[in-house]
Amino acid sequence: MTEWVKRPKAYVPDLRQLGALCDGNYQRLRKLRQLEADGQPVCEIELYREHQYLGRVRIEVLQTARFTETLLLEQVHNSGRWLNNPRMTVRVYHDALMAEVISCYRQRQIAPVNDYPNRFMHHPDEKVQINGFLADWLDYCLRFGHLPMEHAAWSAGEGIE
Repeated sequence: MTEWVKRPKAYVPDLRQLGALCDGNYQRLRKLRQLEADGQPVCEIELYREHQYLGRVRIEVLQTARFTETLLLEQVHNSGRWLNNPRMTVRVYHDALMAEVISCYRQRQIAPVNDYPNRFMHHPDEKVQINGFLADWLDYCLRFGHLPMEHAAWSAGEGIE
């Protein structure tokens, strides 16, 4: 007797969802990069929730071209030892107003579609999930981010007469 095995449907990427994430990430990055202190762009942001220190995020420009930029976003310090510090390379397309993750942690390139199961156990929609994580991380930075103390407008005790 022949048994018929139903094969799983091939994953088809949702380009609308990925495009929407990349559009939103561009806007979030633009807001974060507008922070200035003493007329200079701030490349580090400290994260605080109420009075609890949550860490520091660094944005570094790796490469600049006419219509694109490549940025390295990394959390350089966090408040818990059990947390992995996120580290992502993001390509910013100024002409298309989009920003997408091109590498994450040790993963040099992110495939738009992965066979599943695969050697590294990446999800079929890994690219969408990583760009979704970037959106959440940037939202978190916008919500709880503050200028580092070295950029404070005044120092403690200054102006007290």
